[in-house]
Amino acid sequence: MGERKQLVNGRISGQGDTRRDADRLPLKAWLPTTKKEVEQRGWDELDVILFSGDAYVDHPSFGAAVIGRTLEAQGLRVAIVPQPDWHGDYRDFKKLGRPRMFFGIAPGCMDSMVNKYTANRRLRSEDAYSPDGRHDCRPEYPTIVYSKILRQLFPDVPIILGGIEASLRRLTHYDYWKDELKKCVLLDSGADMIIYGMGEKPVTALCDEMAKGKHVNEIHDIPQTVYVCRENDIPGGITDGDIILHSHEECLRDKKAQAENFRHIEEESNMLHAHRLLQETDGRWVVVNPPYPPMTTEEVDRCYDLPYTRMPHPKYRGKRIPAYDMIKHSVNIHRGCFGGCAFCTISAHQGKFIASRSKQSILNEVKKIIAMPDFKGYISDLGGPSANMYGMSGKDKSICARCKRPSCINPKVCPNLNTDHSKLLEIYRAVDALPGIKKSFIGSGVRYDLLLHKSGDEKCDKAAREYTRELIRNHVSGRLKVAPEHTSDNVLKLMRKPPFKQFEEFKKIFDEINTRDNLRQQIIPYFISSHPGCREEDMAELAVITKGLDFHLEQVQDFTPTPMTVSTETWYTGFDPYTLQPVYSAKTQREKLAQRQFFFWYKPEERRNIERELNRIGRPDLIRELYSGTNIHHKTNDKNDHNRTKRHGQDKPREMRRRNRG
Repeated sequence: MGERKQLVNGRISGQGDTRRDADRLPLKAWLPTTKKEVEQRGWDELDVILFSGDAYVDHPSFGAAVIGRTLEAQGLRVAIVPQPDWHGDYRDFKKLGRPRMFFGIAPGCMDSMVNKYTANRRLRSEDAYSPDGRHDCRPEYPTIVYSKILRQLFPDVPIILGGIEASLRRLTHYDYWKDELKKCVLLDSGADMIIYGMGEKPVTALCDEMAKGKHVNEIHDIPQTVYVCRENDIPGGITDGDIILHSHEECLRDKKAQAENFRHIEEESNMLHAHRLLQETDGRWVVVNPPYPPMTTEEVDRCYDLPYTRMPHPKYRGKRIPAYDMIKHSVNIHRGCFGGCAFCTISAHQGKFIASRSKQSILNEVKKIIAMPDFKGYISDLGGPSANMYGMSGKDKSICARCKRPSCINPKVCPNLNTDHSKLLEIYRAVDALPGIKKSFIGSGVRYDLLLHKSGDEKCDKAAREYTRELIRNHVSGRLKVAPEHTSDNVLKLMRKPPFKQFEEFKKIFDEINTRDNLRQQIIPYFISSHPGCREEDMAELAVITKGLDFHLEQVQDFTPTPMTVSTETWYTGFDPYTLQPVYSAKTQREKLAQRQFFFWYKPEERRNIERELNRIGRPDLIRELYSGTNIHHKTNDKNDHNRTKRHGQDKPREMRRRNRG
C-alpha cells in the first residue's frame, strides 16, 4: 500500500520541532488530491475516492477530512477531490480513475443552499468553505450533481452519500429554494446508499462488508444507513416493529400527511432504541435503518486523535478559507445537542445524546494548536453544538431508553438529566493551565436555561453557579453570545426555547458580575423573525422589550426553512407536527420584511415604515413606547426602500455559527 510516515502531534516523525515546521510539512502529510500525489505514495489503485463540495481542510471540524482519515486508519487507500469542476469534460471526476470500493460524496459542512443563499433567496456575500470565499467552486445541490456525473462516467461503481445535505434529505422533505416537496435524495441522485449523521461508524462497517466481497446492494443491515429497494427485498419483510410513513405521493396530496410523518422522523432520530422507517416512493421503498447508539468517549477520542495536519491543503497557499479562519484555534469538545430547538438541524444529524471527548484528548489538541506558528495564546472556542452540555447525560439510562422527547430541556428540564457543570469547569481550568495559553474563550452559544436550572442537588446547582461566574469572568472575549431567539412566549414555545424572563434573569447576573469585577463586556443576543407562529405584533413587542433592555440588535436573521426541522415542516404544511393544529407563518416577501424591520426600530430610515405598519395592525400605542424620548427622526432622502433590503446579520448563516459540522 506504499510507504507511510507517522504523524506525531501534527508533525511528521523525524522532522524538526520548530514552529515553522507546520509550513514545511511534506505533501504526503495530507490525503492525496491528484494523480501525482497518489503516485508519490506508490499507490496504483485507490479503495475510496471522496468528492467534497468544500475546500480540503485537513481538520476534525471538516467532515471530508474526518471520513478520509477514518478510512485511512482502517488501512484503506483514500483520496479526496475537493470542489471538482462540474462543467465541460468532467476531468476532475475522471482524473483518479475507478476506486476499488466506492465513490463517497461529502457535499460540504453546510447545506449547499443555506451556504449560498439568505432567507430571502439572495446570494450571500461569500462561500465560507471555498478559497477566498468564491461562489463558483460548487454547484447547487452538489450531492445530486456529483452523483449524476459519476453515474454517467462509472455506471457500475457504488456511490455513497454522506454529510448534512444528504442526511437531511433522507426522506420526503420540503425544499425552500425550489418551493416544493422533494423525495429521498437517493432517488433524485441515482446513488446507492446514504450514511446519515456522523459517519465514522457506518462507513467503517460498510468497508468491512465490502472487503468481504459483498456488493452494496446486498448490504442492508448497517445502522444509520438508507437504501431503496422493492417491497419483496426489504430484509425480514415489513414487520410490526417498523414505522410505515405516508408515501411520498400521499404527502404531495396532503400536507397534513407530511406533518404526521415528520413527528415519527424526529422522534426516531432521537431515541436510544429507534425503529426502522419505511416510506413508499415511486413504487419502491426507502428504508431508513435506526442510528447507532451514541459514541463512547473512547470512540470520539479516536476520531479527533487521527493525524490531521489541521491546515488547508497546500494547493490553497496564499488563499483565505473563511470557515477555517473561524475555527483553526478552536476545539470541539463534544457532539450532540439535547436542546431540541425547533429550527435547528443538529439533533437530526448528530442526535440529542452527548458524546464527550476525554480531558486528555482535548488537551492533546490544544497542545497542537499551541504549536501552530500563528497562535498568539488565545483559544477562540472550547465548545461544540452548545457551549455547556459537555459530560451531561441521563442519570438512569433505562428511562432514556424509553424516551421519545426530542428535547431534554424543553418544555422543562428533564428530572433525569444530570446537569452538573463540574466536568466542564475541569476542562476550562486544565486548558488555561497549559503553558502557552493566555486565555480560552467560549464562542459557542450558551444555554442559560441550564445555568439557571435548580436541580435540587446542591452540588450540581453550586457547580452551575460557579460555572456562570467562571464563564463571565474568564472566558468572554468582550461579547458573550446567547440565543433567546424571541421575546414572545407563544413563539418561544413553538421554537422550543425557554421563556424570555430566563434571558432577563441571566442578563441581570451577567451585568452584576461585570459591575462587581469592573469588566466591560457585552451580552449579544440572537433573534429570529418570521418563525412559524410569529406575527407582526410579536415583532413590535420584541422591539419595545429589547429597547427597554438597551439593545440595538445586530445578530438577527429571518427564519430559513431548512430540510428536516420541525419549524420547516410547520412552515410548509401549516400544521404543528405534534398537535396537527394550524399555525400561521409569514411567507411573502412583504410579510417577512414587515416583521424584520422591527429589529431596526432605532434606524431613522425605518421609522416611517414602522409607524405605518403599527397603525395598520391597530397598535399605535407601541409607536409611543418605541419613539417617546428618542432622538430618532425621519431622514429627508428617499433611500428607504433600498435600505430596507440591506440588513445586518445576513452574511453568517446560523448553521455555520452553530458548528453544525462533521
